[in-house]
Amino acid sequence: MKKIFIPVFLVLLTMNRPAAAQSGKPVSGNITISGAFALYPLAVKWAEEYKKLNPGVKIDISAGGAGKGMTDVLSGMADIALFSRDIYPEETKKGAFDIAVAKDAVVPTISASHPNLAELLKKGLKRDALVSLWVTGKSKTWGQAAGIKSSAPVHVFTRSDAAGAGETWAKYLGIKQEDLLGIGVFGDPGLAMAVKKDPVSIGFNNIVYVYDSKTKRQTNGVMILPIDLNNNGTIDPDESFYDTTDQFIDAVVKGKYPSPPARDLYFITKGKPQNPAVTGFINYVLTKGQQFVQEAGFIKLSGEKLAAGLGKLK
Repeated sequence: MKKIFIPVFLVLLTMNRPAAAQSGKPVSGNITISGAFALYPLAVKWAEEYKKLNPGVKIDISAGGAGKGMTDVLSGMADIALFSRDIYPEETKKGAFDIAVAKDAVVPTISASHPNLAELLKKGLKRDALVSLWVTGKSKTWGQAAGIKSSAPVHVFTRSDAAGAGETWAKYLGIKQEDLLGIGVFGDPGLAMAVKKDPVSIGFNNIVYVYDSKTKRQTNGVMILPIDLNNNGTIDPDESFYDTTDQFIDAVVKGKYPSPPARDLYFITKGKPQNPAVTGFINYVLTKGQQFVQEAGFIKLSGEKLAAGLGKLK
């Protein structure tokens, strides 16, 4: 118990210290970050806040998918990859060094203008129905997929880029991303827009692209299609936790929403980072920067995981 308690205590203590106590004098240097759309909005917020404390640091961030981030880091083109899926053993062998920094979830999404919206939000879709859309392709209409009176076709969208969201969603359905059926769309914003514009479509998105950051409600023209987790044909009160970001985050923390499609988000470097600007930034993210996680619509990691990340940097 002592081995667990002490690191967690140190994390909590460190998070309450001034920035100077965490990293000494302000650092300077350049940091290049590339990768997952899922983590991009939070990484931008962290970078903005870190640069206020360290004006001499320049941080360039681009989102092109988790796969691109990993490629950029392993090739030396980026210092940090934003990553949103499990790390493969072969990536670790090539030098991928991972530190969990936050948590979020992938959710099935439909257009807010869906003709059967009210009924679908009430009934949800069973996991088997999701499999019939993205894996086997057996369901061609909304009537077949949801068991409702509808002959409207289902237009299935997926990600065209090597994406953590795609891999995580595929893992929930029991396959790999490359085996997902559907029309490929690049990026999380692109997929959300495609779903929004097509009233009879279905896709999947990270929660930050569904909920409005200010109102914390689904006000972007894209709605989460609830998963009927107990397969009884209706969304019970215990399965109805999608109204606000805070409500959904609480469901993930309590394990009501399964993992996958909930998952940890990572920073990846090539080997243990040595650049003071990079190590300082990661230390900041794991300590003082955690105050912005839920504010940005993400889920904070446990004290144990934050402590483990700090321990890996030592």
